Amino acid sequence: MSDVIRDSHIRSLAKALSWRIVGLITTSIIAYVVTGQLGTAAVIGGIEFVVKFFIYYGHERMWAWIPWRAPRI
Repeated sequence: MSDVIRDSHIRSLAKALSWRIVGLITTSIIAYVVTGQLGTAAVIGGIEFVVKFFIYYGHERMWAWIPWRAPRI
């Protein structure tokens, strides 16, 4: 019986998407406060969303290669 837990690609994508939505909102607000320009804040938030989505997904998949054992109950 195997106790190794692995995340699926779909779970990694869902986690990346939900986390990047949080990041998009916070980055856009910070960019707006710093620049005072809504358009610039939207561009910065959009670029950051795309780039960090793929970085986070890659990070999740690398962690998925590490075998984790389920806790014994």
